[in-house]
Formats: sequence, C-alpha cells, structure tokens
Amino acid sequence: MNWGSPAEFFAMGGYAFYVWGSFGVCMIAVVIETILLFRRRTNLLLQLKSESSGNP
Repeated sequence: MNWGSPAEFFAMGGYAFYVWGSFGVCMIAVVIETILLFRRRTNLLLQLKSESSGNP
C-alpha cells in the first residue's frame, strides 16, 4: 500500500479503528502477561526461599 500523507497512513483506508484497536489490545495483553509473569516468578521464589529456610 502507498499512502500520500501521514494522515492517510493513520486512517488505514477507513479501517483505522480495527487496525489500531487490534494493536492496542495486543499491546495491553503483552503488558498484562509480563506483569503476571513477574508476579508469578516473585511468588515462586519467595515460596522456594521459605521452604528451604524451614529445613535445617
């Protein structure tokens, strides 16, 4: 595709809502998954640390 101006690019031929909405939803999903991954890792490390410190 060839766009004559930045406004035409961002309009995406009339499908801007769907195109940019898809990018937005995907980005939100990636950010949420990253946050949840770090939380799971932190909880797992704390759990492993508490289990290992409980053993003499």
